Amino acid sequence: MDYCLRELEGKQAHDPLLIEKMNNSSQSSSSERCVWVPGPVIVGAGPSGLATAAYLKEKGVPSLILERSNCIASLWQLKTYDRLHLHLPKQFCELPLMGFPCEFPTYPTKQQFIEYLESYAERFAIRPRFNETVRHAEFDATLGLWKVRSFNKREVATEFVCRWLIVATGENAEAVVPQIEGMGEFGGTIKHTSLYKSGAEFRGKRVLVVGCGNSGMEVCLDLCNHNATPSLVVRDTVHILPREMLGKSTFGLSMWLLKWLPIEFVDRFLLIVSWLMLGDTARFGLDRPKLGPLQLKNLSGKTPVLDVGTLAKIKSGHIKVRPSIERLKRYTVEFVDGRTEIFDAIILATGYKTNVPYWLKEGDMFSKEDGFPTKPFPNGWKGENGLYAVGFTKRGLLGTSMDAKRIAEHIERCWNHFFPLT
Repeated sequence: MDYCLRELEGKQAHDPLLIEKMNNSSQSSSSERCVWVPGPVIVGAGPSGLATAAYLKEKGVPSLILERSNCIASLWQLKTYDRLHLHLPKQFCELPLMGFPCEFPTYPTKQQFIEYLESYAERFAIRPRFNETVRHAEFDATLGLWKVRSFNKREVATEFVCRWLIVATGENAEAVVPQIEGMGEFGGTIKHTSLYKSGAEFRGKRVLVVGCGNSGMEVCLDLCNHNATPSLVVRDTVHILPREMLGKSTFGLSMWLLKWLPIEFVDRFLLIVSWLMLGDTARFGLDRPKLGPLQLKNLSGKTPVLDVGTLAKIKSGHIKVRPSIERLKRYTVEFVDGRTEIFDAIILATGYKTNVPYWLKEGDMFSKEDGFPTKPFPNGWKGENGLYAVGFTKRGLLGTSMDAKRIAEHIERCWNHFFPLT
């Protein structure tokens, strides 16, 4: 019998013995509130947390979302640049149970996506507890329950006790800021893309963008459009694909072809069409990996760049491609090839990482090295003792929807066992 049916049998929500154990366990910290949550606790109010809460709500299972920020989808609302659009067509970015408005364009803007998420939360009456930062979560084997310790803005602690814990903090919880020799000497602006809003503040300036993923490429384009002079550090190989092929989105075409052809053939097709449309990107310092774009994505999670105009700026010389940085000096960057150039600012498009290992105390489900589930997709959504993960598939919102559905169905079976309708 599954854990939730085996270990929780007889532990009803109003079991006086259970409540007494909970009260006794919280007496060690008299200033700390202890709150019993009958349904799952979800950590994170991004798209993953919202999708899971909506699925649970549809199945009659209440949940509580704890969010460290003051809004839903804080990454989108607080840490993205103004010109951002969805990189994939909207039909591939919908959350479960509710599509985008028909009048939205194929590639919704940042603000349109935020409006969609806010409407989603409103439709399913999802009310997260904001400004709650979870710093410790651990399974109490004596109680057979999870204890989730959270702090609000005033540093007042609350311990939430629940049977099910859903980790929805996602792949992009914390900015990755590399340590470059001489950062303290540079003198100019150095900021991560999580703090970048628009190229307007860099008008007329020489800006070095570090990182050639979708964000780095698009920030370079934005800087060009605001009359800055950007250069792009390319530290690794990268697949650049046109956003659309043969009148269809590259992603949608890829998904359709994979229904009929092996991934190796689809990769070959994508690279041939890309070469015909974009030319040989290696001529401009953008070498392609040996592995095809889809195979590389499945193996490492590295997403190919969908070009929205940046490559044309590289070809025209408006954006210079540079190798890795050796060190920084005052307004000066030394590259590994010996070149030295002067810059006014540096933008770090160096991505994000998960923060799960910092607060979740468990030994098997999540890797201590990278914070991702140790089981590969599609089996990384479920752990032991009522622990779940959503939004760690490296497959965007499609993977999120799949995980959210599995989690809700699994918890529903447990819920109906203990709280039958009849």
